[in-house]
Amino acid sequence: MERDDIIEYSLDAVYSEDHGRVVRKKIFLVAAVLTVITLAEVFLGIFWRSWMPNDWHWVKWVFIMLTLVKASYIVMTFMHLGDERRNFRSMILIPYSLFLMYLVFIIIWESTYLHQVLKIFL
Repeated sequence: MERDDIIEYSLDAVYSEDHGRVVRKKIFLVAAVLTVITLAEVFLGIFWRSWMPNDWHWVKWVFIMLTLVKASYIVMTFMHLGDERRNFRSMILIPYSLFLMYLVFIIIWESTYLHQVLKIFL
């Protein structure tokens, strides 16, 4: 028995080759941006001692900022937030970024405190 209430959407999708080029271009752009940010993080992790030997504090904050940029780009691209209006994007991304930066601040602050306390007892 064949059902007539199921609609096959793939048969109705008609895309031209131009649309395919645009989609492929966007995919390659996303891959390139994420690769560049990841390579910057990797090279910073490898060479931070030769570039900034006494500034581990700044290296941590650069890692945090690059990770937030990458997370925001992923959300804007794969969750289609980039297609929304600017105010709506800001309403979503700014509180999220501030909350994450606050959590990271607490983690770094508490780890410094814990390190000082353990140094006293050891």
